[in-house]
Amino acid sequence: MLGLGVMILSVAIVKGFKQEIREKVRGFSGDMQIVKFDLNNSFENSAIQAAPDFVKKALANPLITKVMPYATKPGIIKANNEIEGVELKGVDKNYDWLFIKKNLAKGKLIDFTDTVKSKKQLLISQLTANRLKLKVGDKIVMYFVQESIRRRPFTITGIFSTGIDDVDKTYVIGDMSLISRLNNWNADEIGGYEVKVADFDRLNEASKAVDDLLPGKLKSYTVVDNFPTIFTWLALLDGNTGVVLVLMIIVAVINMISALLIMILERTSMIGMLKAMGSTNWLLQKVFLYNAFYLISFGLLLGNVFGIGLGLIQYHSRFLKLDQASYYMNFVPIQFNWTDIVLLNIGTLLICLVVMTGPSMLVTRITPLKAIRFK
Repeated sequence: MLGLGVMILSVAIVKGFKQEIREKVRGFSGDMQIVKFDLNNSFENSAIQAAPDFVKKALANPLITKVMPYATKPGIIKANNEIEGVELKGVDKNYDWLFIKKNLAKGKLIDFTDTVKSKKQLLISQLTANRLKLKVGDKIVMYFVQESIRRRPFTITGIFSTGIDDVDKTYVIGDMSLISRLNNWNADEIGGYEVKVADFDRLNEASKAVDDLLPGKLKSYTVVDNFPTIFTWLALLDGNTGVVLVLMIIVAVINMISALLIMILERTSMIGMLKAMGSTNWLLQKVFLYNAFYLISFGLLLGNVFGIGLGLIQYHSRFLKLDQASYYMNFVPIQFNWTDIVLLNIGTLLICLVVMTGPSMLVTRITPLKAIRFK
């Protein structure tokens, strides 16, 4: 029961953890980013011309769900006698706000219906707000360092918290048209495109499809390329899960071997009597294997109730908490995959039964005369 329950919870937690982290990272920066093909590795995009033909062809591919223009520009926020270096991510009215809405702690999103006001509205992270002692509705000034320092006033309309330090301590979100004006870009120029795919497991396939459509002056990066440390770390979790599963299987097998040996020793006299009456060794082995099958099945039933029940309680209540600074989220995530649960049950049952055939052969060494004397 405990072995299977722990295995179910281990797999569900690791899958939930990987899913949450992956969705947080790709939710903010997209699955792919398309920028100018140059040597620019700074926080500020080089301008590219909008490519409506590319966008149309990309969206025709079922692997691609969204292609959104964006631009970035570094700046310095000054507020309450404090300064903070940030990167302004500019978006337009077609931006997919689903992820930001989900992680919006306070306030509201930028209102693009008023093109004048939208240029003065800003979303900042909870981390930046805490550092600068800011709240929704506060007015701040941001400085953009270029040939001549540009100074722009903003009003904080919302505060978000993704839980990813690399994002929260770096980015603020504003209107892309402001960046265009600051950089003196033409009306058809943008910083790049963010691309979202329908199935993250097919990201490499989607990336190749996008690369085939890209004009020669553009290049693409995947979210895995942009956050290699995080995705390498997530890949290592599969190894940890494998270790836990092996240890739990070993524990379950040892417990079942001990239980079977005890049953055989307790029934030694019965084995001797049945052998004296003509029972074969294999018939007696089957008796104990059937009994072991019953015990294993009952343990699996209780293990499913324990593992799935505790997982569902955590999924709905989130009573088990984590340190968000270390784990990128403040609760233990759960993601059940019924295929995994079925395979764990079948695998545990088969492994235990196969291993049980060894101890059950102990009955072949019991002779009727010794068994009767043993009684």
